[in-house]
Amino acid sequence: MARPLAPSLLRIPIVLFAATLVGPLALTQAAKTPQPPPTLRSILLQQLRSTHNQADWFVPVNTAVAGLTADQAKWIPTNAAGKLDPNANHSVGMLTYHLLFWNTNSLARLKGEKPPPVPSNNDETFNDFDPGTWAKTVSDLDAVLTALEDLVAHADDTTLQKIAPTIANISTHNAYHTGQIIYVRKLQGSWNPSNGVK
Repeated sequence: MARPLAPSLLRIPIVLFAATLVGPLALTQAAKTPQPPPTLRSILLQQLRSTHNQADWFVPVNTAVAGLTADQAKWIPTNAAGKLDPNANHSVGMLTYHLLFWNTNSLARLKGEKPPPVPSNNDETFNDFDPGTWAKTVSDLDAVLTALEDLVAHADDTTLQKIAPTIANISTHNAYHTGQIIYVRKLQGSWNPSNGVK
């Protein structure tokens, strides 16, 4: 008849097994730096950056317009009847120009400066796109989005509270039109799904 193992010997495998589980978990927890609680400033900056140049839940506008030629930027998809209708369907360039216009206008107002005049018809903020200035439009949009982030990063708390609703709306507006840009590129066949949207 075999002798039963001593209770202390039975505990060794259990202790070793527990150590293999707890050790990596402890290292993972130690490697995580505690994050400060979110603030109004950090949330607004995250929204601006995720719609500008930092992929998060969706593709940012810088990625959405990257690598597009001026000819590709001016391409307008046809409507359901197979006709071109620039008032109903917009090119990537038109959408980008519209974003540049309204972000520039909003930044000026937020800084207390005189904004560019707003046309009587919002269609003009799309239809004034010039393919000859495509590279400048992309560069200018990047610059104005960076300036908006800088404004939020350095605003005093009172100003930040005051401008927060406008900043949130700017981010939502940018995300909306960025989605349209990607959709147009998918219709055109110029979108690379490895950039974030299949």
